[in-house]
Amino acid sequence: MQHSKKTVSILFLLFSILFCVCLIAANLLETKQIQVGPISLTGGLLVFPVSYIINDSVCEVWGYRKARFLIWVGFAMNALVVTLGALVDAIPGASYWTNDAGFHAVFGLAPRIAVASFVAFLCGSFVNAYVMSRMKLSSHGRNFSLRAVVSTIFGEGVDSVIFFPLALSGVVPLTELPWLMLWQVILKTVYEIIVLPVTIKVVNKVKEIEGVDVYDNGISYNAFRIFSI
Repeated sequence: MQHSKKTVSILFLLFSILFCVCLIAANLLETKQIQVGPISLTGGLLVFPVSYIINDSVCEVWGYRKARFLIWVGFAMNALVVTLGALVDAIPGASYWTNDAGFHAVFGLAPRIAVASFVAFLCGSFVNAYVMSRMKLSSHGRNFSLRAVVSTIFGEGVDSVIFFPLALSGVVPLTELPWLMLWQVILKTVYEIIVLPVTIKVVNKVKEIEGVDVYDNGISYNAFRIFSI
């Protein structure tokens, strides 16, 4: 099963839809702080790691080129929702509308936070896909579990290192930022490990249905070759 298709399948389309929904939902859910035992988290943590699991699955089955395309599609859809939300938030509410504060809390994402989120997402996702792809080649397709976890650590690490300083520098004490970044990486990686048995079954089933198991021999890892799928 050493081949790559220039078209996309129904299953790839479904993965893409789920990927975009998770990214958009994560942005909206980030606005709520939740408590899990002694740890304070954002609601987005419940769904955002799913995007990395999908990234791993797409890269494993269809290869880096389709993962690259998916990352840019997710970025575009997320940016569209954020832009539309900001536009509607800026339009004065009707005279009888009394929930401006609530709407602004969810959709009035500060430009600094939005930029930090977008840059961190792109860099982290591409690092995740690259590590997954290269490790698959070097291991000759073995050790999917190890590759999924290691790629997530690298991807989430890059995401956190970029997002927190850009978004929260000057707001959160500098001494606290490293701990925030570390906890994000640890918790998201643990999340992936917990659902790994399900991920493995899904990946194996998709490979069986699609008849595809792509190895990225000789491809370009240029992140901007968007339509080279």
